[in-house]
Amino acid sequence: MTSAVLATLVAVAGVVGDLTLAGHSGPVLGGLLIALGVLFAVGWPLVAGLPARWHSAVVIALGGVAAVLAVWLSTEQAMLNPVPAVFAGVVLAAFVMQLVRRDGRERLVESVAGTVAGALVPVCSVGWLAAERTVAGDAVVVTGAVALAVGSAISALPFDGWLRVGIVVGGSTAAGAVVGVALPVIGLLSGTLLGLAVGILVAAATELFRRLDHEGEQWERAALLSVATLPVAVTGILVYLAGRVLIG
Repeated sequence: MTSAVLATLVAVAGVVGDLTLAGHSGPVLGGLLIALGVLFAVGWPLVAGLPARWHSAVVIALGGVAAVLAVWLSTEQAMLNPVPAVFAGVVLAAFVMQLVRRDGRERLVESVAGTVAGALVPVCSVGWLAAERTVAGDAVVVTGAVALAVGSAISALPFDGWLRVGIVVGGSTAAGAVVGVALPVIGLLSGTLLGLAVGILVAAATELFRRLDHEGEQWERAALLSVATLPVAVTGILVYLAGRVLIG
C-alpha cells in the first residue's frame, strides 16, 4: 500500500509538472524523486544484507541525487544522455567508499556489487522526469503513476500465488487503458501496454519481496520502505520508454 501512496504522489507531481524553476520544468517531480532515492538508499543495505550499511546508503543516495540533478539541468532533448556518466561515477564512488571502511572490509565484493545494484534503482527513477519532455509530456507520467498506484493497492489485498499476480497485472492494465482513453495524447493501445508493463513489474516485485519480515525495529521498517519505493523508481524507465516508443 505504501507503493500506491508514493505512486499517487508521483501522479500529483506530474499534474503540476508545468511549473518551472530557473527555466527548467518539473521541480516538484524532481524534488520528489530525490526524496524517494534517499528513502530507498536508507533501507536497501538491509534488504540486500550488505555490510557497512551507511557507506552503501551514502553512495546510493548521492547517486540518485546526482542523476536527478543531471537530468533536470539538462538542456538536451534526450535528457538521459548524462545518466551513463553519473552511473559510472557511482561505480567509482562504490569502490572509493570501500577504502574508508575500518571494519576489515569483510565481504568486499558483495558490498560493492550490492551498492552498485542498489544505486541503479534511484538512477532509473529519473525516467519519470525525462518522460515529461517526450511528446506525451505529463500525460504519460500520470498514466504510468495511476497504473502503478492501482496495481500496488491491489497487491496489498489478501490474495495468494498466481491469483494475486493475475489480479495485479489485470488491475494495472485496466487502469492504464482507462487513463489512456481519458487522455487522447496517450490513447487506448499505449495506455494498455504501459499498464501491462507496470503491472508485471509490480507483481514481480510483490512476489520477490513477499517473504520480507514485517516485524522489527528501525532498520526493518526502513527495509520495508525501501522495498515499497523500488517499483515506483524502476517504473520511471517504463514510463520514459512509453513516452518515446509507444507515443512518439
